[in-house]
Amino acid sequence: MKIIALIPARMESSRLPNKALLDIHGLPMIIHVAKRSKYSKSVDDVIVCTDSLDILNECAKHEVDCFLTKKIHKNGTERICEVVNNIDISDNDLVIDIQGDEPLIHPETIDRLISNFKKSKFDIMLPYIESNDLGNANIVKLSTVGDEVFYMSRADIPYSFTKERKLKKHLSIIIFTISALKKYSTFQPSELEKIEGIELMRALENRLKIGTFKESLESFSVDVFEDYQKVVRYMKNDTLNREYNFYHDF
Repeated sequence: MKIIALIPARMESSRLPNKALLDIHGLPMIIHVAKRSKYSKSVDDVIVCTDSLDILNECAKHEVDCFLTKKIHKNGTERICEVVNNIDISDNDLVIDIQGDEPLIHPETIDRLISNFKKSKFDIMLPYIESNDLGNANIVKLSTVGDEVFYMSRADIPYSFTKERKLKKHLSIIIFTISALKKYSTFQPSELEKIEGIELMRALENRLKIGTFKESLESFSVDVFEDYQKVVRYMKNDTLNREYNFYHDF
């Protein structure tokens, strides 16, 4: 069994254009994501998936594998589906989708995701962290029963009507069976996906089973310029950089 990390990235983000190549202490954001992913103990290959020649060239400069995709894709899952259909991969392998705007992703989170998934019978799995960040539509929240995801929303779900609760914030790292990805590639965009703007709603609406687990190490996606400013501050003192001697390695 091979485990391949695929990192979808594009330049046309509506909230923060060109964010994949934003500089964070001397390196483009997408390179931070790829290099950190390579420190996972369980991942065999890391490939950036993009329709941008600029991103492709940056990856080549930093010796990161990259696959040039078509420009037709509506989301990152569609983009990695194209790659899966065009590389040497078997039905027993696993694919991890690591979003290209997660420059603080931790290798240990990747390893825990793989370990939890191997013990489960889900088609797809993603970690969550507990959050009190109310009213933030940039954060995708999970509604779960046990370790199974039943709904995902940009709203604060479930609603605290009779009992206080913490939100379950979806971390943007997702593991798929090859079968689940191939099925996803045949589905049309779903109604709730269009309403919520959450691509995994397409999987839920087509009855794929999504599991989750609580993660202790926080990461966050760079959605708007304020997120970028925050990650620049965090990266300067990030313990992972010191632990793996990142800047020297680069």
